[in-house]
Amino acid sequence: MKCDLHVHSYFSGACTTPFVKNFCRECYSDPAELYAQLRQRGMNLFTFTDHDSIEGSEKFRHLADFFVSAELTCRMPSGTEAHIGVYDVSERQHEQLLRRRGDLVSLLMYLTERRIFFSINHVFSNVTGKREAEDFEWFQEYFPAIETRNSLMLESTNRFATRLARRWNKISIGGSDAHALPSAGTAYTEVPGARDKEEFFAGLRNGIGRVGGESGGFRKLTRDVFIIAAEMMREKSWTALLAPLGVLIPGITYLNYRRENKFGRYWAREILGESERRRNVRWMPVAQPATEEFI
Repeated sequence: MKCDLHVHSYFSGACTTPFVKNFCRECYSDPAELYAQLRQRGMNLFTFTDHDSIEGSEKFRHLADFFVSAELTCRMPSGTEAHIGVYDVSERQHEQLLRRRGDLVSLLMYLTERRIFFSINHVFSNVTGKREAEDFEWFQEYFPAIETRNSLMLESTNRFATRLARRWNKISIGGSDAHALPSAGTAYTEVPGARDKEEFFAGLRNGIGRVGGESGGFRKLTRDVFIIAAEMMREKSWTALLAPLGVLIPGITYLNYRRENKFGRYWAREILGESERRRNVRWMPVAQPATEEFI
């Protein structure tokens, strides 16, 4: 059974890039078209992971092959941000998760108490901004899964994440992180022999899941950004006035991957290079709820 565990629809909200966020969305993919594209790509279990929203799942939650998920934008104790994938949640659980995303300890307690499966996404990427060493301590101690195949991340970034998951004995998951339809389903998580959602997650927890698909690159990201820009202009016709700026897109995506490469290699040195020392250090535990290869 295959599932793209990281994919976005129209309901992922506004772009986070300064200035552009005033008129452009993160994604313009229609949920129905996204579902169809994922099926065409060979997925047989489906979910959407929109940023801090489950609105795009509304018309699909009744389907036996669909489950509700989201990608939460969370505040780490260090003050940095992280994207956490939360899977198979109810509407009520999603509301509670949104309330707790500014307090990681509270969020982790709720996720653990409710036995909700969750992951840290694109762990060696600067997509959420800066990272601090103590963030990785939290990831190591309390996160059950790490995204190790992301079809928009560089191959080296995914390789570092894979080595980290193996070193820390974490569950590996994969997803496209698609913000444009052509990329949907180009990376995925597979659990051989699973017949339904319950067996899929049981397989992941028991370590028999595996990731598949491709990594990202300059041409792919540039194509997706052009698609997003075209959809923006179709939705807001006045933004067609910005069309001449499209010549800047290849340069922007090139610089983005240069920064990604530098960021990923730096933290791979810092974390993978020091893992032997860190492995023997247990960090500050979360209080229990009262109720319930580097190259």
